[in-house]
Amino acid sequence: MSALSALPFLKPVHLRPPRSSPGGQRRHTLPASEFRCLSPEDAVSVFEIEREAFISVSGDCPLHLDEIRHFLNLCPELSLGWFEEGRLVAFIIGSLWDQERLSQAALTLHKPQGSAVHIHVLAVHRTVRQQGKGSILMWRYLQYLRCLPFARRALLMCEDFLVPFYQKCGFEALGPCEVTVGELAFVEMQHPVRGHAFMRRNSGC
Repeated sequence: MSALSALPFLKPVHLRPPRSSPGGQRRHTLPASEFRCLSPEDAVSVFEIEREAFISVSGDCPLHLDEIRHFLNLCPELSLGWFEEGRLVAFIIGSLWDQERLSQAALTLHKPQGSAVHIHVLAVHRTVRQQGKGSILMWRYLQYLRCLPFARRALLMCEDFLVPFYQKCGFEALGPCEVTVGELAFVEMQHPVRGHAFMRRNSGC
């Protein structure tokens, strides 16, 4: 059984009925909406969305193209992309971390023995923003993490103005993060992954 078939919330979601040809026969089309883990082949599409989303706001990207490829080679199972008719519209990239709080090294390292999932970046394509896609993708990602036996909690760092968004997603603020990028300072946030036995039993995990 593939990982996808075992995780019902990653299966394609058909948001509209399949198109039919004039003769009444169904034409083959890509899924209207599909969630799947990313691969290194998706790196350029990921970077294009991320660059547009972050450079205009903070002047830099959480991950550069070589870093995206780095994580998608090391731990693609900790990423999630939202595709509409084959086109990437939103994504999350994570890696494992083995300490209680994030440090500067967490920006570039993947710790295979870790139990905390460090969410490096969540970004949505500019043409589909303000549609709630970021919240939906984060919800699906957290459901997915609950099916990974090694995951205990999710960690991220964000600027102050994003704290309310992540609080609505169920994250709690831990206080100032020791990580800095240039002159930018961040708040560190976490979300428990363990302790959801009922959801695990009923999610196909």
